[in-house]
Amino acid sequence: MNLTFMYHPVADPGAAVAFQHDVLGLDADWREGTDTVVFSLPGTEVQLMLDASGSSAAGPNGFYQVADVDAFHAARRDPVTCVEPPADLPPIRCAAFRDPAGNLMRIFHELAEHPGLA
Repeated sequence: MNLTFMYHPVADPGAAVAFQHDVLGLDADWREGTDTVVFSLPGTEVQLMLDASGSSAAGPNGFYQVADVDAFHAARRDPVTCVEPPADLPPIRCAAFRDPAGNLMRIFHELAEHPGLA
């Protein structure tokens, strides 16, 4: 398992992108439509993903790349609580869990028809 993205749900992607670029000096690496924008974070391989499809009340969380979301989901053990079962969200298959402290953890793998995401 590798931490690949820090996921930040946002209510206004335009304002969030402007802040990252204009205030923090980050340049977008790639976009998925108008709702998802990814930035490289200097000095690390982890990227920052801003996404309008999530609730901004959820707060930031990690997006971890795994070999197989379904295998990870099948092997999970308590006290991990599934909050989003495995589902395709092209270009990825993903699921979400909460740890015992209530922190959200998202896992994903790239779908075969969409290689080269990260």
